[in-house]
This record gives sequence, structure tokens and C-alpha cells, in this order.
Amino acid sequence: MVRQFDDSERTIDSGEDIDVLNIAAICPATHALGPGLRAVLWVQGCIFHCPGCVAPDWIPIRPARLARPEEILPELISDTRITGLTFSGGEPMLQAAGLARLARLAREQRDLDIICFTGFQKSFLEKSPPGPGVMDLLDQVDVLIDGPYISRLNDDKGLRGSQNQRIHFLTNRLAGFDFENIPRRVEIKLSNGQAFLVGVPPVRLDEAFNRAVDKANRMKLELLRYERV
Repeated sequence: MVRQFDDSERTIDSGEDIDVLNIAAICPATHALGPGLRAVLWVQGCIFHCPGCVAPDWIPIRPARLARPEEILPELISDTRITGLTFSGGEPMLQAAGLARLARLAREQRDLDIICFTGFQKSFLEKSPPGPGVMDLLDQVDVLIDGPYISRLNDDKGLRGSQNQRIHFLTNRLAGFDFENIPRRVEIKLSNGQAFLVGVPPVRLDEAFNRAVDKANRMKLELLRYERV
């Protein structure tokens, strides 16, 4: 989840290169989105528009930060303690080819596990991939958490956002981790005028987060007014 403190935005034209990733944000180290210490990449753009989405700023399909997998790889694996990658968004399956290449490049340098969130159901992805690289990405993923977020089914448990979502162990790599029942954990990170809430938020925590960011914005405006006097 992210709330902007300002309205600055960097945009680049990606052309037709399906390997170029449109990145909403990167967190180089967190314990909140899977076992171990993980690096997380959120892509920009989603077609689901789930009511109550924790990252509404990342729904619009518009240029954010555009980069090739090899360009951003050092940000994700620079910390030698990292044991895995988590892909979220936005909707990762809309950028599957780039994420699949990123996963392969990362594993050439480090033995990492990979978790991916998606609003698409696994069966749909296998029968009707929404874009290039979907099956290639699924070949790289160890755990897929699928299905759209439904706020009334949020049971405040585990790494899935709502009860309709399913945990698919595509390999045995993380089979011992209880994705469905572990207590939720979040981390708040501040960087470059942004406040990030990393993790699947417990019920009502997102409301408190939004209030805190709104207060920070008001304090910033008051400071600006004071400096202009």
C-alpha cells in the first residue's frame, strides 16, 4: 500500500518491449510478505479494480518507473540476507514476461524462492493466459496466491487478503510455511516523500495508515505556509 506525499512522477515510454517492467515500487528487504527476509516488487497497473484495494494508486495502467529486469536486479538482491522474492501489484500477470526474466536472472545469482500474488485464478491463467510470458512466470513461481480481493471475505488471517483467494504450492520449496493462518505483519517504510505499508494489513490498519498520512500531508502544508510568511 502506498500514499503519495507529493504529485511528482517519472514517466518513460516503454515502446513494445514486453520485458520492460512498469514498476510501482520496490522494497529491498521485508519480513512481512512471506517467509524469511524478502525483496518485493510491485508492478503498476491492474484490471480488477477490487473495492477496498490496499493499493489504489497502483491500479491505473499508466507509466510509472520503467526498467529492464537486469537494471533493477541489483536493488532486489543486493542484501545478501535475502532468501526470496515476492511479486505483487498492481497485477503481475499483465507483466509476466518481464517478471519471468527477472526471476531467472535472480536465480542465476542466488538460490531464491518466489511468491506471486494475482487477481486471476490459476485455472484461468492456464487456460487463457492474459498476455505473453504467463506460463513462463508460473514455471518460476513457488507459491501463487490467486483470486480477486473481496473485502467482505477478509477474515484477518494469513497472507491472502480474503477467504476466496487460494494458496497454490507450485513446488515443494515453501511447503512448510502456513500462508493461510499466520498472524498478519506489516511494516511502514518512508522513502522519497512516500509512505509504504508493506504486508497484508490487518483489518482497520489501513484506515489508521491513511489517517496518519493525511495528518502528515496537513503538517507539510502548514510548514509550507509558515515558510512563506
